[in-house]
Amino acid sequence: MSEHPPDLSSLPLFADPPPVADQPPARHATPAHRYVHRERSVGAGGSEQRNGDARNIARTPRQADVRLDWALVRAFRQLAADQLAAALREREGLDEAARHELGRGIVLNLLSEHADEEMAAGSETFSPDEQQEFAGAIFDSLFGLGRLQPLVDHPDIENIEISGFDNVHLIYSDGRIEAGPPVADSDEELIEFLAFLASRSGGSERPFSPANPRLHLRLSGGSRLAATAWITPRPSAVIRRHRLTDIDLADLVARGTMDKALASFLAAAVRSRRTVVVSGGMGAGKTTLIRALCNELDPMERIGTIETEYELHLHEMPDRHERVVAWEARPGSGERGPDGKSVGEITLDDIVYDSLRYNLSRVIVGEVRGREVLPMFKAMQAGAGSLSTTHARSGRAAIERLVTCAMEAGPHVTEQFAYRQIAEHIDLIVQINMEDTTSAIGHGAQRRRFISEVIAVEAGEHGMPAVTDVYRPGDDGRAVPGTLPQWLKGLARSGFDIDSYTGRVA
Repeated sequence: MSEHPPDLSSLPLFADPPPVADQPPARHATPAHRYVHRERSVGAGGSEQRNGDARNIARTPRQADVRLDWALVRAFRQLAADQLAAALREREGLDEAARHELGRGIVLNLLSEHADEEMAAGSETFSPDEQQEFAGAIFDSLFGLGRLQPLVDHPDIENIEISGFDNVHLIYSDGRIEAGPPVADSDEELIEFLAFLASRSGGSERPFSPANPRLHLRLSGGSRLAATAWITPRPSAVIRRHRLTDIDLADLVARGTMDKALASFLAAAVRSRRTVVVSGGMGAGKTTLIRALCNELDPMERIGTIETEYELHLHEMPDRHERVVAWEARPGSGERGPDGKSVGEITLDDIVYDSLRYNLSRVIVGEVRGREVLPMFKAMQAGAGSLSTTHARSGRAAIERLVTCAMEAGPHVTEQFAYRQIAEHIDLIVQINMEDTTSAIGHGAQRRRFISEVIAVEAGEHGMPAVTDVYRPGDDGRAVPGTLPQWLKGLARSGFDIDSYTGRVA
């Protein structure tokens, strides 16, 4: 605790905090309701920034286990949010960086006013370390993920599972499972925060209410959130972090996902405009593999990505992809109209139709989970070299999965039609698996991700797909050479090391 209010201009607010071991215990803060009336203290624009320049504040991740008075954080977040909203009404057109700068100024002024009031009342004020953590928590609640932010910032956490505010599990990249800290003070507060996240997502706002109890949301930084409430005993959510975004096939070879010969085969298949579907289980690495395949393309090739939520992020890698048009579907809200769509809804089908006017060299449709397989087929018809992912336990099972997804569109899609689309438009299915090397899940388990098979697809009798095992599972489950169809031998012209392949055939 401090007898004098800290000089905010000297604090490394939103910067590296001291080590956790050096953090003081949480201050017994004044009840939050005492400060709610103080909205008058700072102008809407946050212009009276007396004790620091927000432009010089650089925010970095905070420690996950620092104790804070979250009721007080919520109160200040509400004050800051109200003042920020008023300021933005007067300053339309600000980009994200400018909004963040404005918000930092408002937070600093609120804390400065708080310190002055505490001093005037003869109370102890926050220490510099406490001030830093408190400011970071307010900023995270305003622009980030609040109490979830330190968990999402952790480099080794892969998934965050939430089954109620105080039932949190952290899944690490090596397979460990550990209990996490509460992410709210009640289930009601958790639901409120999820709705807040959904409402502030820029141009991709999602409804989250008893009438719309399911939420799928792209978070800042590229993570993906899925949540439900009102249809589950407690609010539930999963956050999946994309740890590997800027990655190529050479990186996956180094990680043991495949060998060099298989990498050369896949790279040649993409360059020669073969249509590829990557299949696998949840968390197997399908999206990561698609990113790596895309990074084998010429940086000047014009690409369109079509996703329910942004996950590929090719448009955020201009050094690898200079000409990208990225689309994200929008669910809409309210009752459905005569066309079966909610107000404001933009479907994958709508986007595929629009994409035909964008002079694209190839179209990449993200994960296929249901009837969006039909837009995928349309994208494949529009141009060769499409890429996509789906959930399946094997390459052959992926074919059946795609047929089932297609038939979900309605009775107008027959089984025969779906099989014919697969036979005509898909060239290769790549199966990627994830295994834990021990049975002690959460207690020293190690995960390994690897490609187990690659099957070639072509039209057979009566339009049914005929498959060839180009790579099949070996004794350890990893892909080993099988049979190379004649039509794939031409991949040698695109860099496929065919001698290495034929020299290893069992």
